[in-house]
Amino acid sequence: MTDDDFSDLADVVESLVQAEDRLRDAAYERLRAVADGNESARGAERRLEQARRAVERARRALAGEPDEFA
Repeated sequence: MTDDDFSDLADVVESLVQAEDRLRDAAYERLRAVADGNESARGAERRLEQARRAVERARRALAGEPDEFA
């Protein structure tokens, strides 16, 4: 195993994928609430998207994928 081989962390990567999906779903729910007139959900949607992007960066780093946000 090399220093940049994270195959032993495949379960962590899978957990990050699941977390990313849950955060995306929650952000969409808040976005729908904003569309329905609930302006107070706008801040929550932004925070959820920020968290989702952070989780995506972590997943990409461990999977050896390029970071689209860099």
